[in-house]
Amino acid sequence: MSRALQLTEQLISRRSVTPEDDQCQRILAERLRPLGFSCETLMSGPDEFRVTNLWARRAGRSPRTLAFAGHTDVVPTGPLDQWTSDPFSPTHREGRLYGRGAADMKTSIAAFTVAVEEFLAAEPDPALSIALLITSDEEGPSVDGTVVVCEHLARRDERLDWCIVGEPTSVQNLGDMIKNGRRGTLSGKLTVRGIQGHIAYPQLARNPIHQALPALAELAATEWDRGNDFFPPTGFQVSNIHGGTGATNVIPGTVVMDFNFRFSTESTAEGLMARTEAVLQRHGLDYDLKWVLGGQPFLTRPGELVDALKGAIQARTGVDTELSTTGGTSDGRFISRICPQVVEFGPINASIHKIDEHVAVADIEPLKDIYRSTLERLDALLK
Repeated sequence: MSRALQLTEQLISRRSVTPEDDQCQRILAERLRPLGFSCETLMSGPDEFRVTNLWARRAGRSPRTLAFAGHTDVVPTGPLDQWTSDPFSPTHREGRLYGRGAADMKTSIAAFTVAVEEFLAAEPDPALSIALLITSDEEGPSVDGTVVVCEHLARRDERLDWCIVGEPTSVQNLGDMIKNGRRGTLSGKLTVRGIQGHIAYPQLARNPIHQALPALAELAATEWDRGNDFFPPTGFQVSNIHGGTGATNVIPGTVVMDFNFRFSTESTAEGLMARTEAVLQRHGLDYDLKWVLGGQPFLTRPGELVDALKGAIQARTGVDTELSTTGGTSDGRFISRICPQVVEFGPINASIHKIDEHVAVADIEPLKDIYRSTLERLDALLK
């Protein structure tokens, strides 16, 4: 059994349902310390939702640093009776390794940990500095995990040059997609106030649903931006509308709507807020609007990190990688605040968050080799 596969199975066997780490980070730290890594454990959050974070760094002859980032927490299993095997007992069937977190993202963590071990065994005095940033709060609220570590590093002026987040990004074949950015996410909760009344006497009431719909139609039809070479246009979507008392003869007094922008680097959160409020005011609504900025967009253009990773993938798999910014948010949105080049790369993502989550066993060694080759290529740049 390969060392990367062995470590993957060891991590899958830990019941680290978010925000629990269940000693996964201890396992990693015990492997990293003998290699010269200084390992810091940063605890954050209330007692009932305690988050474990690991920051491990090994200084090279150059201060320029490549960080691997990942999360040891996994989503809940769902109904256990629907799993073919115990989700926390790594199981092999037909060339696949099954278990919760196999794809998202314990295989990546194992692969880049072993890649670091192999790289340092071959090059014990590299120019490259190496770091690992591991959290147990990626699948949860994401308020006490990577963001806390990044704020901690920023306070002591510790910066990164390159970062690979081990998210499962491959689609059909290992290496066919790298995420070189993500859209920002901005959510709003809009409450439009009217006057409740009997539905037979509308002149004595004011229906907030009727008042809100023209504004909503304008917001839905607005072109917020046209995107760019890396991002699609910014999109506006309503997810929930709540109005009425449940009775069919009552005009409601309020209507509440939840909506979200997934926005490109062509827009800003501040600009989207201002344009939205201008529409609401133009329609004369009596409203309250609460905003939540879930994350800013980030983009890494082709350069040192993208070129090194694409070259490593091509050399190991023969795959010509596609750069993409599709999908939801990731911890890359926090890391990009202290690191100018952030990408995401990992195994095939078809089974993530599903019953019988799995990875192809045949992909584990190539994934480890790609991470190792990327280390070698960036180290060569510094010599």
